[in-house]
Amino acid sequence: MEEMEKIGIVFGDVSSKEIQVTITGIVEEGEFVQVFHQTSGWILGRLERIERKTDLSVEKALLLNAGENIQIQEVMVGTVNIVGYRDSKGILQVPKTPFKAGEPVYRAKDSLIKDVIGIISSKNNGAYIGMLYNHQIPIYLDINYLVQKHVSILAKTGGGKSYLTGVLIEEFIKNGVTTVVIDPHGEYISLKYPAQFSKQMEKFSVTPKGYSDKIVEFSPDTKANPGAKPIKFTLSQLTPREILNLVGLTDYRPYLVPLRKAIDILKSTKGNYSIKDLISQLDKSEDSATVSALINALMTLDEVGIFSEIGTKIDEIVQKGKVSIINMKGVSPDIQEMVVQRLSFALFELRKRDAVPPMMLIIEEAHNFIPQQGKALSSRILRTIASEGRKFGLGLCIISQRPAKVDKNVLSQCNTQIILKVTNPNDLKTIGDSVEGLTRSSLEEIQRLPVGVALVTGANISFPLFVEIRPRETVHGGEGVRVA
Repeated sequence: MEEMEKIGIVFGDVSSKEIQVTITGIVEEGEFVQVFHQTSGWILGRLERIERKTDLSVEKALLLNAGENIQIQEVMVGTVNIVGYRDSKGILQVPKTPFKAGEPVYRAKDSLIKDVIGIISSKNNGAYIGMLYNHQIPIYLDINYLVQKHVSILAKTGGGKSYLTGVLIEEFIKNGVTTVVIDPHGEYISLKYPAQFSKQMEKFSVTPKGYSDKIVEFSPDTKANPGAKPIKFTLSQLTPREILNLVGLTDYRPYLVPLRKAIDILKSTKGNYSIKDLISQLDKSEDSATVSALINALMTLDEVGIFSEIGTKIDEIVQKGKVSIINMKGVSPDIQEMVVQRLSFALFELRKRDAVPPMMLIIEEAHNFIPQQGKALSSRILRTIASEGRKFGLGLCIISQRPAKVDKNVLSQCNTQIILKVTNPNDLKTIGDSVEGLTRSSLEEIQRLPVGVALVTGANISFPLFVEIRPRETVHGGEGVRVA
C-alpha cells in the first residue's frame, strides 16, 4: 500500500467547506491535499493560501536589529478549500457536516485527484494539453465537448496563448477534427514543421512532428503570403452598406442611393459583377460628380485583389480532417473583418444544411472581430455562432490578450476557458465575471502564473485546474521579433 505523506493537522474553527491546517510538511500553494471525514471518507481539498504566523513584535524586531539574540516562535498555517468526493452515483459532493479538529492532512494521491476532479486518462477523443501542475498527471480535454460547447484562450501579451493554441490544433489534427483558423499575423503556418527535440519533451512524452500534409493555407493577399492559395469573394454578395463600410468613407450617406442604383442595374444585367463593373456603372450615373470620392475608394479596394466574379468555394477551404489556415498577415483591418464576416457566415449556413463537416472555427485576436465596444463587420455572425453554432456542430474558439475588450456575451458562451497569465485589472474582472467556480485566490494566482502554466476550467473537468502546458510538437510561429 502506498505510504501517505502527512503535511499538517486540522485546527481552529472547522466547517465542511474550508479548513485551517498547521503545516509541518513541505507543500506549496495550489497543491491538492486529502483529509478523512467521519461520514464521507477521504475528501479532496486544494491548499489556497499559506501564511507564516510569528510572535515577532515591533519591539522584538527592534531588539533583533540592535544585535540581540531574540527567539522567534513561528508556525506555518494553510487554508484548504474543500473540493469534495464522489458518491456512489459518481456525483461530486461536499460533506454536510464539519471535519474534526485534529485530523491529519495528507498530500493527495493521484488516484483521488483523478477520481474527484474527473480527469480522463484515455487518449480516445481526448486532447492532451499537458500535466497537472506539480503532479505527473496527464490532462486530456474532451474534444467533443470543446467543439460542442466552445472555448476561450486568454492571456496577456507574451503569456503563451498562441503557443497553447498550437498545442490544441496539434491535438485536433491527431483526432481528425476539421478546423478553420483565422490567423491575422501568420503565426500558425509553422504547424507544418517539426520542432527541435528538447529535454522538456521527455517529461511530457512528446516527440517532434510536422503536419504539412494536414495544413491548407489561404490568404486574401498572396503577394504578402506567397505560399498561400488565394481566397476571393464575389462583390455581389455584399450589400451597399457593407461595401460603403468596407471602403471606409466616414460619411457614406450621399453615396448610398447612387450605389444602390448602380448595383440594381448590374444585378439585372450581369448577375455577378466586379469592382471595375461597379466603377464603370457609377461613372455613367447622373451622380458621377457626387460619387467621385466613392469611385476613388473603390479603385483603391480593387487594388487589394480580394474580389472576383467567381469567388473561392467553401468546399475548397474546408477539407475534412484538415486545418485550413486563413493567413491575413499584411492585410488591412477592414479587409480582415470582411473576410471573417463572409467566411463565418458561409460556414454557419453550410453547417445548418450539413453541407460541410462538423468543425472548430478558431478566431485569433478575437477582440478585433467581436469587440465589446464599437462595431465590427464580423460581430453579428460571430455572436450568432456563439449562441447557436453548437446546435449545428460548429464550435468556436476565441483567443485574445484583452478579455475585457471581447464581447462579454460571446465570452460567456465559452464553456471551456483556458487562462494563462493575466495582470490587467479590467481583464481579471472580466474573467472573474465570466468563469464559474473561480475563487479569489485563483484570480490572484492568475497574475503570478509562470509562462507555460494555465488555469483550465470546463470541458470534462469539474474543478478549475492549473496545468503545465506540454511542449509543442511543431515549430512555434509566434515568437517576438528581436531588435538587438
